[in-house]
Amino acid sequence: MTTRPMNTENHTTPAGFIPALRFHALTRLYDPVVRLTTRELTIKRRLVAGLGQGVQSVLDLGSGTGTLLSLVRSAYPGAKLVGLDADPRIIALARAKVASDVELVHGDATNPPFDPGSFDRVVSSLVLHHLTREQKLRALSAASALLKYDGELHIADWSFPHDVVMRGMFLVVQLLDGFETTRDNVRGDLPDLIREAGFGDVVETYRQRTPFGSMAIYRARSRAAGGEAR
Repeated sequence: MTTRPMNTENHTTPAGFIPALRFHALTRLYDPVVRLTTRELTIKRRLVAGLGQGVQSVLDLGSGTGTLLSLVRSAYPGAKLVGLDADPRIIALARAKVASDVELVHGDATNPPFDPGSFDRVVSSLVLHHLTREQKLRALSAASALLKYDGELHIADWSFPHDVVMRGMFLVVQLLDGFETTRDNVRGDLPDLIREAGFGDVVETYRQRTPFGSMAIYRARSRAAGGEAR
């Protein structure tokens, strides 16, 4: 597996990049805000619990401040862990949190700098709703290419609301992160986008209410491993 060296000073962020809380000035507040508004640890622990056995390598697409990577490290102490994020500021925060053997790489989820078939699992949490529909498809297609035979994708993100109350609360997220990028989530289109990107066996494994809308975990298998998408 090859990666480009992380250099948080010399790399530029992708065009149209949206910081974790939309504004760079709020990046340092990301952890407490997410904990208060999304029941973050509950859904991330569920995601990690679903990764299965025999995991040797994991890529976190949009790894943020490293909370998910830290949970994965606790569950899989011997696995190769790599985090990819487009924001050098948030990578610096993650470096202070994650174990020293976790590799952090600055890069774009729609064009990740890794060899095909480099990972057993690709995970992502609260990233796709920052991307346009086209960018979501590119990121998901890239994730498919990065997986080994029988590899799996595990995603946690905003989803189709449980009810009208959850739909109303999600308007706060849309005002912050944008209506265009969040539209696919609130419509419940993520499973279809995952299939379109080349995955099969797409299932929703968990859903939860939060103070600002409904979240879900999706699991999918690469088409090469799982057969034709269905």
